[in-house]
Amino acid sequence: MSAQRQETVRRLAAPDITARKGGVPIVCLTAYTAPMAELLDDHCDLLLVGDSVGMVVHGLPNTVGVTLEMMILHGQAVMRTSKKAMVVVDMPFGSYEGAPENAYQNAVRIMKETGASAVKVESGSTVVETIEYLVKRGVPVMGHVGLRPQAVLVDGGFKAKGRAGEERARILEEAKATAAAGAFAVVVEGVAEGLAREITEAIAVPTIGIGASAGCDGQILVTDDMLGLFDWTPKFVRRYADLRGEISKAIAGYADDVRQRTFPGPAEIYFAKAANT
Repeated sequence: MSAQRQETVRRLAAPDITARKGGVPIVCLTAYTAPMAELLDDHCDLLLVGDSVGMVVHGLPNTVGVTLEMMILHGQAVMRTSKKAMVVVDMPFGSYEGAPENAYQNAVRIMKETGASAVKVESGSTVVETIEYLVKRGVPVMGHVGLRPQAVLVDGGFKAKGRAGEERARILEEAKATAAAGAFAVVVEGVAEGLAREITEAIAVPTIGIGASAGCDGQILVTDDMLGLFDWTPKFVRRYADLRGEISKAIAGYADDVRQRTFPGPAEIYFAKAANT
């Protein structure tokens, strides 16, 4: 046993995030893999294993085809290398919209098999009862209002929300109902800026904005978008790097070296050991 015990890092939990309401903004990013989670952990308060993994990693056209097994697999990877940030796993399309009892079984499976601290659901009006059901049974839930990617087939695409009076009022009420049902935080995606501020002022739990407002209690982006790994990014994304360009440049350099037989060179190959004399 070592003379000095290594200090244990305490992972943030739902009450820690809720307590940040109106305080220092909450830093959130998506994470799908162990190497990326390790890089993000020191800088983020919350890592979301988002169902966006279907599009970002698996090349799906939207998030509808994401399965529970995919979310669990990526949740396990993120939990292996993150130590400090709270980890939340998206419940995929079809895993929570039916009977609350079924949603509970799926949420429990996610949390048991990944070790994550919470789940996230897209909280339309029909899901509020399920949020309350889960929270009462010990499952921390993050809500999600506004642009709901799992509803892309109903909406006919990814479209900004809350620009018209009736829709604006509906989203505000959904946010209020989500918070009242016990969600510890609410993602507000793709809504008019003024509506995002109104939601933030109207509910007692933190709002996490994405394409919303700097007035939200925190912000989240898809990490691969903000790192510039795709040619196209949504309007609300600020690129902090051009990793696509850097990776392309590196691969081109490798390909040239292979074709010119300059890789591997003396520094990258093994030589026979000299015979003993």
